[in-house]
Amino acid sequence: MYNIELAELVWGKRPNSALSDSVFRRWTQGFVLSQSESTALEQFEGGPCAVIAPVQAYLLKNFLFKSDKPNWRDCTDEEHKHLFCLTLSEILETVRLSNTTPFCLVMLAKEKSTEEHGSISENQPESSQGIEEEQFSALAAEELGSERFHALIQKRTYATLTELREAILEQYSTWKNRFGVLLFLYSVILTKGIANIRNEIEDAAEPLIDPVYGHGSQSLINLLLTGYAVLNVWDGDRECSGMKLHGIRNQSTVGFLTLMESLRYCKEMSLVAPESPWEQARRVFQTYDPEDNGFIPDTMLEDVMKALDLVSDPEYVNIMKSKLDPEGLGIILLGTFLQEFFPEQESTIPDSFTVYHYNGLKQSNHSEKVMYVEGTAVVTGFEDPMVRTDDTPIKRCLQTKWPYIELMWNTDRSPSLN
Repeated sequence: MYNIELAELVWGKRPNSALSDSVFRRWTQGFVLSQSESTALEQFEGGPCAVIAPVQAYLLKNFLFKSDKPNWRDCTDEEHKHLFCLTLSEILETVRLSNTTPFCLVMLAKEKSTEEHGSISENQPESSQGIEEEQFSALAAEELGSERFHALIQKRTYATLTELREAILEQYSTWKNRFGVLLFLYSVILTKGIANIRNEIEDAAEPLIDPVYGHGSQSLINLLLTGYAVLNVWDGDRECSGMKLHGIRNQSTVGFLTLMESLRYCKEMSLVAPESPWEQARRVFQTYDPEDNGFIPDTMLEDVMKALDLVSDPEYVNIMKSKLDPEGLGIILLGTFLQEFFPEQESTIPDSFTVYHYNGLKQSNHSEKVMYVEGTAVVTGFEDPMVRTDDTPIKRCLQTKWPYIELMWNTDRSPSLN
């Protein structure tokens, strides 16, 4: 009845039944601001965070770096409108393959031709665009099922970034209305190209949204954050048993940390800023210390030195073994190694910084008000004694980037990742 190829990519093949109404309804929401926090997007139910969270990340980046206001949490409606539209266009620009590829925006239209053909129609005549706002408001009030929704979607194309930004701004109320999240998701997919996304997903049968539980896949999150719908979160491609597994190709302008890394299901490197020599040395050392013990056997010292392009002839390595392990314990400590070879190098990590936690679900926030939770992160050294704070999932996530970090929240309880 509707564009089968697009629907199957998003929701999966359904040979015997239609898409679950409950799953579809969980995704039918707009980009709505919290009444308690002027720059925070609210999520009504579980599922659409795979789109909302990346948009929120880019949105905050733009508030921080493209707004002239000193207080990024104090935002007027007009400022939000401008930066939100800039955010959507930035994500679409990220997924576009080349400067000659057109941008696509997906909208809803109430036209017989659209319903009869059951596919994504091309650009609407100019005469009908003026009344679409009224039609959309009427549609948003209806209980549309997935089939009717897909029968009504319509594609518009734009050749330049300027044209795209103007169109996104004109349709600002559309993104806030009931189907805003899905319409933007479909805009991303058609801008990238269905075939291109399928080529990047390792399992072509895996949909971007789980048809049973309604959560977005890692491929979907990576598509929005980096422009590529790859499944893995390591840097570049890797060979595994003769298979090429695709990872992150380029640095993103926003970072991504996952609890999966703390559970050793994946391993990330720096995706936002280039590593200093000190940070590179620490990372390389830790690849030879997979258990994060803080030391390696002295037999691995030569391999570590070679990997860092240090002088590594056997005689010099033996001298370093004696110097780094004077008691002959047979181990090389990470801190001792860094102090010896990178004594003048300072990490780009500050000693402390402010952290803000965001969770768009009302029920996951205190008093069911979607607000940022402020705290202080303290990055300690290898030997620095410190009273250890909680061992929450948030802390374990941050430890994948800053292994020796402690968190102190300005609230009585730690915020929730769920």
